[in-house]
Amino acid sequence: MEYNSQKENLVISEYGRHIQNLIQHAKGIEDKEKRQNTVNAIAQLMIQMHPQHKNLLEYRDKIWKHIFRIANYELDVETPSGVIPTPEEDALKPDVVPYPQRNDTYRHYGSYLKVMIAKANSLDDEAKQRAYHKVIGSFMKMAYKNWNREHYVNDEIIKEDLKNISDGAIIIPEEVSLDGLLDSIDKRRRSNRQSKNNNNSRSRNYRGGGRKRR
Repeated sequence: MEYNSQKENLVISEYGRHIQNLIQHAKGIEDKEKRQNTVNAIAQLMIQMHPQHKNLLEYRDKIWKHIFRIANYELDVETPSGVIPTPEEDALKPDVVPYPQRNDTYRHYGSYLKVMIAKANSLDDEAKQRAYHKVIGSFMKMAYKNWNREHYVNDEIIKEDLKNISDGAIIIPEEVSLDGLLDSIDKRRRSNRQSKNNNNSRSRNYRGGGRKRR
């Protein structure tokens, strides 16, 4: 009895030993056309093992790269893309994606705040820039209240935090109020409640008017 531990190691285990044996057999086929047809059939078999990807062109290219890798790049056949995989490609590694830098001290304002500050600093119009600074401050105050509803927050705290986060680039004057977004939200909520109450009132009147008098 031959144990798996005594057999050749699997290059890519997800395809199993039979696929690896077929590819090794194809390497020894002397007739070029027969060898090409055999490897084409092996590629189709490997695609059928993962039918959810069979229509993806990138996945088909990946299959052929795996075939050449299993064959130790000692396979004289043509690929559908015309590009022959090389062992140097195995040594290539994707670029390292850095983790986003986050300041836990101000995490309650959200990660989008830095984007807003960068956008404000890129504006050339001073009037629009000042207006955007106020929007940022109002957003920060709303975010702070949503994060800690039990703690009272005044405009001075928000303005100081914004100054620190922007490295001193954004300074909102003391007389500027930051309740713009909050007032707008409260106004919209009151309007929605009033509209709902009016609809309920009209509905009750309609049902009451439709009753027959005895």
